[in-house]
Amino acid sequence: MANHKSSVKRIRQTIVRAERNRFYRTRLKNIVKGVRSAIDAGNRAEATDALKVANKQIQKFVSKGILKKETAARKISRLHLAVNAI
Repeated sequence: MANHKSSVKRIRQTIVRAERNRFYRTRLKNIVKGVRSAIDAGNRAEATDALKVANKQIQKFVSKGILKKETAARKISRLHLAVNAI
């Protein structure tokens, strides 16, 4: 166990942040999976609606600092290409 107050606090902060990041990573995977499943089903209308939701959520993750701007742009671009290919 840690010997200093500051290191005890850092451990607490790390646990909280790791849990928060796990939540956002799971949420991001589920959002992308929803778009991909609509694409695989060949349902263009559903895929477009899911893409709008995904775009909004991914941009929100960028503003919160969860994702880097370039990573979000890459994910959104790939989803757009896949939806447009239907």
